[in-house]
Order: sequence, then C-alpha cells, then structure tokens
Amino acid sequence: MNKLLFKVVTLLLLLSMLPGLVSANDNTPEQSSSPSEVEFENEFRRLWIDHVLWTSNYITSATTAGAEDQEQVLTRLLKNQEDIGNAVKPIYGEEAGNKLTDLLKEHIAIAGQIVDAAKNNNEDMVNQLNKEWDRNADDIAAFLSEANPNLENEELKKLLYMHLELVTDDLMASLEKDWEARIIAIDEGVTHIIVMANAISEGIVKQFPEKFDQ
Repeated sequence: MNKLLFKVVTLLLLLSMLPGLVSANDNTPEQSSSPSEVEFENEFRRLWIDHVLWTSNYITSATTAGAEDQEQVLTRLLKNQEDIGNAVKPIYGEEAGNKLTDLLKEHIAIAGQIVDAAKNNNEDMVNQLNKEWDRNADDIAAFLSEANPNLENEELKKLLYMHLELVTDDLMASLEKDWEARIIAIDEGVTHIIVMANAISEGIVKQFPEKFDQ
C-alpha cells in the first residue's frame, strides 16, 4: 500500500471512529442543532483550520531563503493557540483555557525546533524532538479527556498523532521542493483537522448541552 493510499484509508478509519470518540452511553434522542451549537462548532472548526494553515505558512517562511515574514507569521500562529484556548474558557474556565493555550504553544515551539533541525539535516535532533512532540500530544489528549469524560484519551492521541504526521509531510515536501506532495499534505492536513475539531466540539456539546440550547 503506497503512502497516499495509506493516509486516505487512515482518514476514513478516523471518520468511522468519530462515534466511538464520544461516549456511547448517551441514549437521548437525536435532536437538531441549536444556533449556539452551530456557531460554536463552526468557530472551533475555523480556529483549527487556521492552526493548520498558519503552521504551513510558518513552514514556508522558515524554509524559504530570504523570507522576511517569519517573525510576523510566528506571532500570528501563536495568537491562534491563544484563540483556541479562549474558545473553551466560557465552558471550562480561565485556568483550563490558559492551560490548553500553553500546551498548544509548546506544540508550536517544538515544531519550530523540528523545522530548524530538519533544515540543518540534524537527524538525531529531529528524532529527539519528535519524541517530545509525541509527549506533548499525549499531554493535550490527557488534558482534554480529563476535562471531558465523553472524549476518549486513546482516540484523541490517534487524531493528534495523525496531525503531527501531516505537518511533518508538509515540512519534508517543502524542504525537498516537492510542491505537488506539499499540496497533498496541506489538503490532507485541513481535512484531518476538521475531523479532529468536530470530534472535540461534539464532545463538548454533549458534556454541556445546557450551554448550547439557544
């Protein structure tokens, strides 16, 4: 099975697992979404799409000789992590929102170090940083699953690991100047992040239906 086909199959499997990511103990009848639920889920999805796109923009800036916007793009990317944390503050509170932001900023910081190490062909450092990246993904999954019993830790980890793999594909294609592969990686990254954002936001709505009944 070639790499592209493997990823397509993996994405389809993740889509099929979405019902399992949220606890199956909820036997309430299916209801139409309220306007507040639709607004929350759409905004949450948009923030995570921004996460992928600004990460990709940073890869472009960091790997393009003579690029002058790397600092500005990084600032915008870090703001996106704050925006995601802020999105859950009305539900989980200030402290939890700040914690999620901190974890996501660490995710970005490690990614930036991986970009630098890969540019310098430092394979040992890349491997070491990838372990840190996985550990950070584990921390994010643990945080979300502990905050929300409807979200399964192991399924969140699978979603986050796939995100890391697709960002890595974007980076390697950029370094190798394989632009067709890079387009595929970005497209797959956006598709996958929508799956992940939907899974998390649906779990939040199930946990606090009273916050989304208008």
